[in-house]
Amino acid sequence: MNTPLDDTPNAEDSTGVPFARLTPECVLDAIDSVTSQAGARTDGRMLPLNSYENRVYQVGIEDGPPVVAKFYRPERWSDEAILEEHAFVAELAAREIPAVPAKAYEGHTLHSFDGFRFAIFERRGGRAPDLDRRDTREWLGRFIGRIHAVGATHPYQHRPTLDIQSFGYEPREFLLSQDFVPDDVRTAWDAAVKLALEGVEHAFERAGELPHVRLHGDCHPSNVLWTDAGPHFVDFDDSRMGPAIQDLWLLLPGERNEASKALTDLLAGYEDFCEFEPRELHVIEALRTLRLIHYSAWLARRWNDPAFPAAFPWFNTQRYWEDRILELREQIGAMQEGPLWPI
Repeated sequence: MNTPLDDTPNAEDSTGVPFARLTPECVLDAIDSVTSQAGARTDGRMLPLNSYENRVYQVGIEDGPPVVAKFYRPERWSDEAILEEHAFVAELAAREIPAVPAKAYEGHTLHSFDGFRFAIFERRGGRAPDLDRRDTREWLGRFIGRIHAVGATHPYQHRPTLDIQSFGYEPREFLLSQDFVPDDVRTAWDAAVKLALEGVEHAFERAGELPHVRLHGDCHPSNVLWTDAGPHFVDFDDSRMGPAIQDLWLLLPGERNEASKALTDLLAGYEDFCEFEPRELHVIEALRTLRLIHYSAWLARRWNDPAFPAAFPWFNTQRYWEDRILELREQIGAMQEGPLWPI
């Protein structure tokens, strides 16, 4: 049964493993249940694409170009939240901003089949952007500025906000309550997290109240595909409300002087279309710190998915947590160093 409504059962098997029933046959049948409405059917070719949070496949279509199908992780987002993201990306595409919207079939962009919710997208190719080039950085800045100009027109109603609670305190409590952190490093890790979160709080206090816009949310280079015509942005799955700098700092190199140069170029393009609030520079390292804490909890929350132990075998080893302690201590120093400025 194909329906845009969230009335399907949990798509996990009796062991609680997500995607356990998402076989190749299920994927093809699901897509056929939608594309057949437009007179198109799959041709049996299917290529898994790189994705851990969801399951994404390139699927061949008879007498037509292949499509990309995203099967959403069960119980992560509500239907309303997914549709809100679809609407935002469609809004961008309507303004000729290079984002890839979900395809609509009989007026619907979100579909369900056998307990799985999914969306279908046009396949877009491309390569990683050359972030060593100044013109590339300015070009990306212009498009991110255009995304944020649209994102600032009205807020999300069903998607969350990037904040200290959900990206810092809640992940810390989850990791401690579920005993992921080994006993012999637990005290040191918790102390480092507490100091790091104090640094995050102080950084946001220095910045003051910041404007929030609808963001891409996870705008790292792998989510930007480059062609001779320029960039296009994919995977808005983590889109949420937050400060504009979140979509810029992930494109910066690690070394401070080079990061300042790159930031200068990004903002030169960005401010052609959207005003940037300089106070946001105070929270770059704070946002990086929150991402590091959140990432550990994300791996822990997904550990029952067989794809995660296979892809991240180093997670939850003694060495992993020792490295995280050192990483957090470095972030504490970085937040004390002061904000990164364009040069």
